[in-house]
Amino acid sequence: MPDIKIFGGSSHQDLSQEIAHHLGLELCRLVTKKFSDQETCVEMGKSERGEDNYTVQSGCGHTSDGLMELLIMINTCKIASAHWVTAVIPCFPYARQGKKDKSRGFFDIPVDHVRAEPAVLKCIRESISEWRNCTVVSPDRCPWGAKRVTSFTDRLNVDFALIHKEQKKANNMDFRVLVGALRDRVAILMDDMADTCGTICHAADKLLSAGATRVYSWKLDSMVNEEKMKHCSKIQVIDISMILAEAIRRTHNGDKSTSCYAIFSHLY
Repeated sequence: MPDIKIFGGSSHQDLSQEIAHHLGLELCRLVTKKFSDQETCVEMGKSERGEDNYTVQSGCGHTSDGLMELLIMINTCKIASAHWVTAVIPCFPYARQGKKDKSRGFFDIPVDHVRAEPAVLKCIRESISEWRNCTVVSPDRCPWGAKRVTSFTDRLNVDFALIHKEQKKANNMDFRVLVGALRDRVAILMDDMADTCGTICHAADKLLSAGATRVYSWKLDSMVNEEKMKHCSKIQVIDISMILAEAIRRTHNGDKSTSCYAIFSHLY
């Protein structure tokens, strides 16, 4: 793959490095700095004429600064005459602002939504010996939460449940009703975003009080988790770098099968 370059923004350098490693490439370095007025500046060491550039930047840390850095990275690649510029955004910033159950179309450019579901399923089967006696739970009754959970239960052939909650304000949840039977069953919590983890912790307490024997949940490394892991030994993180690397490889080679299950077809 001589004409592909992987660039990593400042938000998640470790993930960018792993993606490049899976592709057998060196991670291309950008010089990112700030002027005295805190304006972001991105410099590229050499011409990218005719190259296919993939810029990796996750929506974590200083989110607004990271988003602006990504836009400047894309512009820098374009004015350096890159052939293609593709943004790889493991955690999409501002994605939870005013969700709707049906989209009207946010993008006017080609977008692939790469999901980590196969990697999570693999982890469930390998980590939980009693996974056949589990119930997958959504801590949110919203349509996209229920749809996400039923996708897992269909492939695991297990039951599902959900928690009806009323949201007073962001990061402050008031749980109401558990819908589903959890007594003497293993509970697996599935949520789309873990910020303060307040939702997950409150949901876990609700499930244990309802008779669940154990409660499991995982985090993806779409965000930086090292500091959180230092304070809690129970946190397990699923690596998604291979998923993103394979999606990049298929996109670069013109393969239309970039869905998560096409990438992991050898597992199912």
